[in-house]
Amino acid sequence: MSDPYDLLIVGGGINGAGIARDAAGRGLSVMLVEKDDLAQHTSSASTKLVHGGLRYLEHYEFRLVRESLKEREVLLRNAPHIIWPLRFVLPHDTDLRPAWLLRLGLFLYDNIGGRKLLPPTRRVNLRKAPHTGVLEPRLTKGFEYSDCWVEDSRLVVLNALDARERGARVETRTACTALHRNGNHWVAALSSGETVTAKAIVNAAGPWIDDILGRALPAGNHENLRLVKGSHLVVPKLFEGEHCYIFQNGDGRIVFAIPYEHDFTLLGTTDVTYEGDPDAVHIDDAERAYICDAVNEYLATDVHPQDAVWSYSGVRPLYDDKASSNSTVTRDYMFELDGGGDVPPILSIFGGKITTYRKLAEHALKQLRQDGLEMGRGWTRDVHLPGGRMDPGYVDDFIVEWQQRLPGFPQKGIARMVRAYGTRIERILGGKNGVGDCGAHIGGDLYAAELAYLVEEEFARCADDVLWRRSKLGLHLDDAGKQAVADWFERTRVSV
Repeated sequence: MSDPYDLLIVGGGINGAGIARDAAGRGLSVMLVEKDDLAQHTSSASTKLVHGGLRYLEHYEFRLVRESLKEREVLLRNAPHIIWPLRFVLPHDTDLRPAWLLRLGLFLYDNIGGRKLLPPTRRVNLRKAPHTGVLEPRLTKGFEYSDCWVEDSRLVVLNALDARERGARVETRTACTALHRNGNHWVAALSSGETVTAKAIVNAAGPWIDDILGRALPAGNHENLRLVKGSHLVVPKLFEGEHCYIFQNGDGRIVFAIPYEHDFTLLGTTDVTYEGDPDAVHIDDAERAYICDAVNEYLATDVHPQDAVWSYSGVRPLYDDKASSNSTVTRDYMFELDGGGDVPPILSIFGGKITTYRKLAEHALKQLRQDGLEMGRGWTRDVHLPGGRMDPGYVDDFIVEWQQRLPGFPQKGIARMVRAYGTRIERILGGKNGVGDCGAHIGGDLYAAELAYLVEEEFARCADDVLWRRSKLGLHLDDAGKQAVADWFERTRVSV
């Protein structure tokens, strides 16, 4: 058996990938295993925001909001190709929270996180364009504030990619099937048939945290996990403009309406207790109706469940703080440590937000350092993710540069690829004079050169990895195009 890894991470969502990247950069030998694809579950099913969580202020989670808002700017600097600013319009509904309370909350939101890169809150007249005709006539005033968009599954992939380039071993489609202590290290059996050893385990398995704990600590009682399902609908574009809407709901929750993939609007999300198989999570009719009913309180033209062109659902693995409502249970991350000192540790991670994944990784490694795992200092705050080495304000100019460089390539395709790969578009299109150099045409603006890159660099192994996680081309390609992606994987024998 080979020498033990310093760290074995179980779970390839944002928490596992972020810890793998940070740990590898500190000089640790790291292995990450994920039973499916990277970000296949919770981390690709978010509302796709890097934000402070405005509504968390009502629950007095000031530390979480402050940390999130500070991280919002860190992430925007470090990955401006997949993270960019948005302006959110919050209509004032006289039957719900009073205007003074909204203004106070937005004042705190603007100031407790040290906002520097994003514009502040302002009042909005909803009787003027672009809101008139979109919103109900009874809505006359509101507020506009800043947050950020993130390509959530790409954020996970880029963290895993950077971890691998810093020496980590990343294995997808590889489950941890057994786990036990043997002296001063852990022994893990993998679905690939391999057995590995590690000095410490990070259990970042999301909805399967308790499954991993049950294998590692079969005598324990593991009842701190609260599974909450969140679902979204994608419908044809509901309004023009790049602004988003945040709608207050009568149950105290909020629902977003966000421009999505140019041609669509993203609506969500829900908060539903979930007790089924996390592999089988899907939106139900009640959630579809809830989302539509919530946005129809504000939109001049009603949306119906049958209007949706796509939906997605994920299960949030929250720490059960015994809150009575799913909407009030903490979104903050919690650690559960077993072992330390002479006993090899296993650190399990509950909850967390995409926005705070980098800080979560720092705190997790601090915990493991305190329990005897030697490592270097934290380093991720000021280091770009792959493809992100540019100023946030330069991304649009970079798109134009590449469109001029390859005038024969579909211009929308260039914009999409810059937003996906940033400066690493050079690795796909560099040295090419046009589409004739990009391999077989798969469909739309997708060519074989891009698929080959995704396999070689970004862990893609089948059509869904490309269509729904490395991109959202599944919304844009017709059935023939999607079948062409599957056929390409079949021909190149990389599908698993």
